[in-house]
Amino acid sequence: MTTVSKKNRFIREFIKQADLQLLVIPSIIHIIIFSYIPMYGILMAFQEFRLGDFPGLSEWVGFKHFSYLFNDPNFPTVLRNTVAISILKMIINFPMPIIFAVLLNEVRNRYFKKSVQTISYLPHFISWVVAATILFDFFSVDHGAVNETLLALGLIERPIHFFGKGEYFWGMAVLTDLWKGLGWNSIIFFAAISSIDPELYESAEIDGAGRYAKMWHITVACIMPTIIILLIFTIGNLLNANFDQIMMLTNQMGNARLRAYADVIDTYVYRIGLRENRYSYAAAAGLFKSVINIILLLSANKLASKTENALF
Repeated sequence: MTTVSKKNRFIREFIKQADLQLLVIPSIIHIIIFSYIPMYGILMAFQEFRLGDFPGLSEWVGFKHFSYLFNDPNFPTVLRNTVAISILKMIINFPMPIIFAVLLNEVRNRYFKKSVQTISYLPHFISWVVAATILFDFFSVDHGAVNETLLALGLIERPIHFFGKGEYFWGMAVLTDLWKGLGWNSIIFFAAISSIDPELYESAEIDGAGRYAKMWHITVACIMPTIIILLIFTIGNLLNANFDQIMMLTNQMGNARLRAYADVIDTYVYRIGLRENRYSYAAAAGLFKSVINIILLLSANKLASKTENALF
């Protein structure tokens, strides 16, 4: 009887919110078409797929492509680059938008704050194709602004080829990603900060708390659930090293001197799958990356559950 009443109540609520439910339908259809239906292509990783074959009906080869993948002498380097770049971005680029949002929140001049926010958002709307061109000019050996400044300050004796040496690439990948995403990634933290009750700050001030104490014990503490949830998402995407960025900063992997430091799983899959037409091999590499990301996501969520801020 209780089950029936709950079911009837659910139906009544659903009908009452019919207009809102209709708004969700396009998103559900989008997810089904672009996220769930393509999962059928996972079968390619266990088959010898050739152009013209219907997905799922090719010759089965089991774990043959995974064996080739793990025995490929280039794969350890590719995996190292992917993990290194992603971890560096997580360590450096994940906390920076938080720090930026918290510090800018302390600025009392409203117009200055809005101006800084707007300027910080702009790089996000520049495609990596355009951004890479700007960065190449900015860090150019021939009269680039960065090299000219370093030379003028006497910090270097000769121009540095920032995008020409592999040793610099990890740092440049992290730095350019931070420049492009700092403002945009801080939006959600600004939103979380804006929802904090102002009375908390007033009470803390009455109790003698200084500015830094209020920042740490109120601002950061109140947005901690948001920070933890976004950290879970970041860990769950650890092996996604930003394909567009890597391709553009290496001139579509055309700079052979950077490959030892810049070749990541995504570029490796692109090169093997599309350029060499080894679709099943590329599918195996992509499936490997997805499985590792899922494991990392579940592990991070499990740890976050101890703070009662888990996703599920």
